[in-house]
Amino acid sequence: MKVFETSINGVYVLEPTVFEDDRGYFFESWNKETLKNYGLDYDFVQDNQSKSCYGTIRGIHFQKGKYAQAKLVRVLEGKVLDVAVDLRPHSKTFGQHVAVELSDENKKQLLIPRGFGHGFSVLTPFAVFAYKCDNVYCKEAEGGLLYNDPSLGIDWKIEKDKVLLSAKDRLNPLLEDIVCI
Repeated sequence: MKVFETSINGVYVLEPTVFEDDRGYFFESWNKETLKNYGLDYDFVQDNQSKSCYGTIRGIHFQKGKYAQAKLVRVLEGKVLDVAVDLRPHSKTFGQHVAVELSDENKKQLLIPRGFGHGFSVLTPFAVFAYKCDNVYCKEAEGGLLYNDPSLGIDWKIEKDKVLLSAKDRLNPLLEDIVCI
C-alpha cells in the first residue's frame, strides 16, 4: 500500500497494491500494522455504507466533542468526489479543503482525521460508498456545513440544477456560523 499526505496535514490518500489476473483482482484495503508504520494508528469501530444516484451530495457532515470521528472512505462501485474540510480551530489550514476522486476503478481511499467535515458528490449514475469510523455515531453530536458555502470554494463537479440534497443538508449553516469542533 502506498500512503500519500495531501496538502492538509493529517489527511492521507491510500493506494492499495492491486493483484489482478484473469479471475479479477485482490487487494488489502486496510491493515492496521501497515498504517502504524506511517504513524497512523486508528482503531475503527463502525463501518457504514450508502448507495446514491448521480448528483447526490452528502455532507458536509461532522461529529463534535467526544463523538468526533476519523474516517477511512472508499467507493465500491461508481465514482465520487470526496471532500474533507479542516475544522480544527487552531489549524493553519482551517476552512481549507481537500477534494479527491475516489472510484471502483482507482481504488483510492481517503483517510480523514478527527476535526474535519466530510462530504461527497456522486459523479456516475450511482455510487456505493463505504467508510470506517473510529468512533460511534451520536445524533446529538452531529453537525454540518452548507455544501455550497462560498467561503469554502468547493467545486463538486455537479451542475447546479442536478444537485440532489437531503432536506437536512439544505439547512446546514455557513462556516462562519458554526462552533468549531
